[in-house]
Parts: sequence; C-alpha cells; structure tokens
Amino acid sequence: MLIFKQSGPMTFTPMGVPGLESQLLWLSIPFTSMLLAIPIGNGAIIFLVVTDFTLHTPMYLLLALLMVADLISSLALVPKVLCLFWFDDRVIGVYACFTQMFFIHGASVVRSALLVAMAFDRFVAVCKLLRYNTILSHSLVGRLGLVALAKGVVLILPMPLLLQRLTFCHMIIPHTYCDHMAVVKMACSNTRPNRMYGLFVILLVVGLDLLLIGLSYVLILQAVVRLNSRDAILKALNTCSAHLFVILITYIPALFSSITHRIGRNIPPHAHIILANLYLLVPSMFNPIIYGIKMKEIRDKVAKCLCR
Repeated sequence: MLIFKQSGPMTFTPMGVPGLESQLLWLSIPFTSMLLAIPIGNGAIIFLVVTDFTLHTPMYLLLALLMVADLISSLALVPKVLCLFWFDDRVIGVYACFTQMFFIHGASVVRSALLVAMAFDRFVAVCKLLRYNTILSHSLVGRLGLVALAKGVVLILPMPLLLQRLTFCHMIIPHTYCDHMAVVKMACSNTRPNRMYGLFVILLVVGLDLLLIGLSYVLILQAVVRLNSRDAILKALNTCSAHLFVILITYIPALFSSITHRIGRNIPPHAHIILANLYLLVPSMFNPIIYGIKMKEIRDKVAKCLCR
C-alpha cells in the first residue's frame, strides 16, 4: 500500500456521490439551480440592506451579516462542485482542499453565532422594546459581528492544521467537497485528536449556541404569556417567526449530518453526501425567501425595485 505524506505535493480526488456516479448529470440540475439561486437571493438582501438607510437597524444589519456568511459558504462550495458535475474535474490540491474546508466550516460557525445574536435581538425587541435602540446600538452590532467572525476563525483554523500531521493512505474523498470528517477518514495514522476536536467544535457550536437560543426564547415566551392582548401576543410571535424557521432549517440538517457521520454506519454513503450538501445549501437558499416573505419592509423594497 502506498502511503502519502503531507510533506510532499499531493492532490485529493473528490469522487462526488458514491454509488450515483452515473447520475451526476441529473444530480447537477437541482444542485446547479440551488447554487445559482443562493448568490442571487443572498446578494439581493445584502444589496437592499447596504443601499437603503431605512434598513440600517440592528435586525437588518444582523440579517445582512447572516447573508454574507451564507454567501461565503456557497462560494467556497460552488466552483469545485460545478466542475465535478459538469466537467468531471475531480482533482483538488491539498492546500486548496484545506482552504475550502476552512471557509465552508468557518462560515457555518459564523452563521450559528449570528443566529445567537439574532435571538438576542428578538429577545430585546419583545422584552425590552422601549430600550431597544439603547441596548442594540450599531457599535454593539459591529462587535457581535466581529465576535462571530473570530469564533469561526479560532474554532476552524485548527482543523486543517491538525490534518497536516496525518499520513494519508487514500486520496479519493467520498464526497463532493472537502468535508472535515470525509478527509479524516482517509488517513491511516492516528486520527483520534482530529475526531475529538471535531466533536468538541460541534458540541461547542451547536450545543452551546442552541442552549443560548433556547434560553432567549424561554424568556420571550415568558414575556408573551404575560401579555393580555391577543393582538400583542400574535405580533410578538410574528416578530420571531422568521428567525425560528431559519433555526429549524439550519440546525436540523446539520445535526443529522453530524450524527450520521459518526454513528450511521448502516446509512448508504450517497445519503451521507447528499445530506452533507443539503445542510450547507438549504439554509443559504431559503433564508432570503423566509425573510423576504415574513418581513414586510423587505417585501416592499423588493417590489419597489422590481417595479422600477
């Protein structure tokens, strides 16, 4: 068996969707549609928030930052996946692979941190409405964005660094992109530190972030229950509905993907791969749609731009 060491020049070969190689052309149709819709939808929201000063409020600024994270994640994924589906180009350099891994997983961590910040924003909007502008100033929103960015960089940067200590026996990645666990499974040296660190990141990001989001919504629910007016209750719930939808479509596929990588040995490989792609693409594609439908200001701005 040939052993490939990290010290020399090396390339990986993403094989796409194991078991469905002959169907890649058909699979490329929905994937291409999603990969093209993501930059359009996210770019439109970012453009509206940046260019319209009436949308320079904490809620919309955090929304724009979320769209930027989604856009970075999709742009890190798009080029290589489209080359694989359209041109059967399966070769990626090792450092390009690690760079793609860093941006995809880093953007996912930033997205999760921004969802926590948006939960805090909804808590202040419902429970501390009279002090909303005082508490959530533009400077605080900027600091929350920087904390989210720092969290993504600090937590994900060790992943490619730890991979460089490994010896790889296989160069074919059973995936469409350089997923951390997919690359770790190709190593024939001790991968325990990599697996433990990956699990630590998942527990810290998904576990802690979901705990903070859940705490915010418990406090919101307590405040809503104390409201006497039915209209006030419906208005408060409507204020949070878009954020709740985004949380569901972000964390549920991510949790399933993570669990199946570790304990889903009987799940077909192609199911692993498709699920891992969906947990990246579905939130990025549906976030602009959800916020566009649920937020009247964005609907009005989009309608105005289309009329022009």
